[in-house]
Amino acid sequence: MKLPEVQRKAYMDRIQAYMDMPFVKVITGMRRVGKSTLLAQTREALLAKGIPEAQILLVNKDLLAWDHLRDYRDLDRLVQERFAHRSGPCYLMVDEVQEILGWERAINSILAQGSVDILITGSNAHLLSVELATLLTGRFVEIPVYPLSFSEFVEFRRVAGDRIRMKTCFQQYLRYGGLPGIHALPMVDELVFPYLNAILSTILLKDVVKRHGIRDVGHLERILSFAFDNCGNPMSARAIAAYFKNQNTRITTDTVVSYLANLCDSYLLLRAGRFEIKGKRHLEFQDKYYLGDLGLRHALFGYREIDIGSLLENVVYLELLRRGCRVDIGLVGPAEIDFVTERAGRRAYYQVAYLLAEPTTIQREFGNLERIDDNHPKWVLSMDEIGPAERNGIRHLNLMEFLTDSQPGEH
Repeated sequence: MKLPEVQRKAYMDRIQAYMDMPFVKVITGMRRVGKSTLLAQTREALLAKGIPEAQILLVNKDLLAWDHLRDYRDLDRLVQERFAHRSGPCYLMVDEVQEILGWERAINSILAQGSVDILITGSNAHLLSVELATLLTGRFVEIPVYPLSFSEFVEFRRVAGDRIRMKTCFQQYLRYGGLPGIHALPMVDELVFPYLNAILSTILLKDVVKRHGIRDVGHLERILSFAFDNCGNPMSARAIAAYFKNQNTRITTDTVVSYLANLCDSYLLLRAGRFEIKGKRHLEFQDKYYLGDLGLRHALFGYREIDIGSLLENVVYLELLRRGCRVDIGLVGPAEIDFVTERAGRRAYYQVAYLLAEPTTIQREFGNLERIDDNHPKWVLSMDEIGPAERNGIRHLNLMEFLTDSQPGEH
């Protein structure tokens, strides 16, 4: 079964907005989220505009054809030879650039010459925190790519506008996640979960173990399993180390801190900090970790309906990131707000629940938001199709409608 040909317009629009500008376009995200496809589609868009094929160089380090490109010298030599004496704009695209030793030196040199537009992809956040920040300060723009949104998932399944089939799609989305490759398979556990397990193993090996020189892979896998099992729950390295000690497994707090950071670098985990709303300050304790893709968790453990609340929370967290928000966990007195977002100077607050079936649930979700004494938008999202439209200015919205809103910036 062939993967559907779908253009992820939001990402393509952002890439196109920076083309032919003196910035390195850095497309980041977990392996298999579709970065390679975005580069290929960008190449096709350039060809459609009349750019000669000889003026576009697309290097994919996942392919053996490019195995000879080992370090920055090889890359620089290739670019100089390919674009020598070319007139008109030239384009360099390098997929999984971190596989080229010292790549940032070549990219910096090519950028300084000013004759080549550069796009690169990477599957490790470390490439931003060290390599790019060191040599390309102020001369690159990051374009983060996430697994498919629910709207994109629906587009891949070709069921947009069919309410009944969209509900089935949402159950598949919760179960199998948003990596595009799953759409080349029948949506059954026996086929999708082995595929996702293979991706998880590849990410752990290439982007965590190999990248960071980790020797105790067993400890890494235990910490990954713990974080996957506790997604959306407050966690501290000290508490995790104590948990393993009780399980007769000695893992130091420093090891937990290091391995959690490594897993975040690979985008398997995403860290959300805590923000004290009244004090307007970020707190340095009890962070939460969310999953880069839900399907990877279920491939590891199996799907558990009992976890529906945390799964929905994870879905909303990823959606808010896709919409360009900074996302924190809010604290107002003893009450917790699921998400506090900032985007273009505008703030909003979100509570996420499965169903508002009990008065205590309604009171908790709306009541926590009522503690916030400001006029920023406040939302309660749930799977209820019928429920309170609003309470004291706090609006309720069906979660599927939120995810498929054609004007997401309004929330």
